[in-house]
Amino acid sequence: MDSCLLADRIDALLPQTQCTKCGYDGCRPYAEAIAEGAAPINRCPPGGDEGIAALSALLQTPALPLDLERGEPGPLLVARIDESHCIGCTLCIQACPVDAIVGANKHMHTVLADWCTGCDLCVAPCPVDCIQMVPAGRAWTAQDATISRQRHRNHLARVERLAADNARLMAPETPAASSAPIAEDAQSEDRKRSAIESALARARARRNPSQS
Repeated sequence: MDSCLLADRIDALLPQTQCTKCGYDGCRPYAEAIAEGAAPINRCPPGGDEGIAALSALLQTPALPLDLERGEPGPLLVARIDESHCIGCTLCIQACPVDAIVGANKHMHTVLADWCTGCDLCVAPCPVDCIQMVPAGRAWTAQDATISRQRHRNHLARVERLAADNARLMAPETPAASSAPIAEDAQSEDRKRSAIESALARARARRNPSQS
């Protein structure tokens, strides 16, 4: 089977929490690593034993015990911000892989609980320790995974677009762009010099008509 197609099928079985506990930058990179034989199937705590069993069946490989060094499986948690202590630094917003945190610089932030995947990536960056992971009171569903996958893709696209915009703003002028004004300036100077020389020649001719 084509490795890209296999990665698609593996990715479809992953929970799409984008928690990076597997050691990769999200569910898709982990799926690609599994498809290439570069990672085992037991590194996803949110997927738990059920997820390992599904991957084992797909790949026709033996099931492995969950790698508990990657984290413990458990009920879905969601982030909650103590808004009275939030300083509006935006670090949690930048860390969220699905844009589940809203707010603005120096203004209070809040979590969209229905969007939160429980990845807890926002906890560590908070400089005032005002984010806690609390029980969601519901299970993570296949529909949640599908929606989260698309939100993560949208997030990555937005980050890539902003990076490209910043790169364009910070880039120095290209030689081609900078040479055009230089060439135009040189032509302008030549025209000025020619006009001055013509004017001087006419003035000399008026002063010395016998030489013309």
